[in-house]
Amino acid sequence: MTRRRLILCDVFTSVPLKGNGLAVVLEPNGLSTRDMQDLAAWINQAETAFIGTPTDGTADYKLRIFTPNRELSFAGHPTLGSCAAWLKAGGKPRADGVVRQECGIGIVEIDISGDFPAFVAPPTKSASLPPGGLAAIVEALGIDRAAVRASAQLDNGPVWQVLELARAEDVLAVDAARVRDLGSAAIGLIGAHPEGSDCQYEIRMLSATASHNEDPVTGSLIAAVAMWFADKGRLRSPVTVGQGTKLGRLGRAHILPDPNRQGRILIGGHTRFISDGTVEL
Repeated sequence: MTRRRLILCDVFTSVPLKGNGLAVVLEPNGLSTRDMQDLAAWINQAETAFIGTPTDGTADYKLRIFTPNRELSFAGHPTLGSCAAWLKAGGKPRADGVVRQECGIGIVEIDISGDFPAFVAPPTKSASLPPGGLAAIVEALGIDRAAVRASAQLDNGPVWQVLELARAEDVLAVDAARVRDLGSAAIGLIGAHPEGSDCQYEIRMLSATASHNEDPVTGSLIAAVAMWFADKGRLRSPVTVGQGTKLGRLGRAHILPDPNRQGRILIGGHTRFISDGTVEL
């Protein structure tokens, strides 16, 4: 048995217990993939992250991310939360102002020079929804077809079927339980808040595989939508996105176009630490 540091944190929020929870295990060397999966299932957070020694010489650490059921190649809130936990534990990046994370999709850069960490949104493939996809989603979720402004299938490691609706209230009106009729598909809904709101957009990630059929805050989905908007020329200034409202959360993600590098988009947010202890395995 070996004691390893275990940090519980809340990501994409300034208010404890109102974001998306994450368990971070440091120094997991000696744990097998099966051990990591079993611990993630036992902790039962949306994701549990393991920070270990990188295999890429340019990286500061290697991150492996597990849901209670499977390993992920990339996820947004584990990226930000793990970075914050690594820094809290005394991690020192090789380069000033940036942490380089090795994970399943390669190297992800995290800017730590601002008020909160912000990861560089990974490349995103955009395509039309599969044939019949839009009709199936609209019917299953009870969405008024006239409220759909745009749709796409976005792939940035995870694959998202995304609908942009006319208004944030259209997004919030959808009953998440109805996503069970769509199998294991990961559905993203986004709509604009009225001018003057504290968030420009409301976003939801619905999936029958998620607890309560909905994820509290989904950084990878937000990153994919940000890249989609940027590709359409719709992202010229910082944008704040709200998520988790229907779950009683106060998730806030900040989309930050890099003014110095065309096409480079940062996704940032605050992390609050809830517990710092050990796990013995």
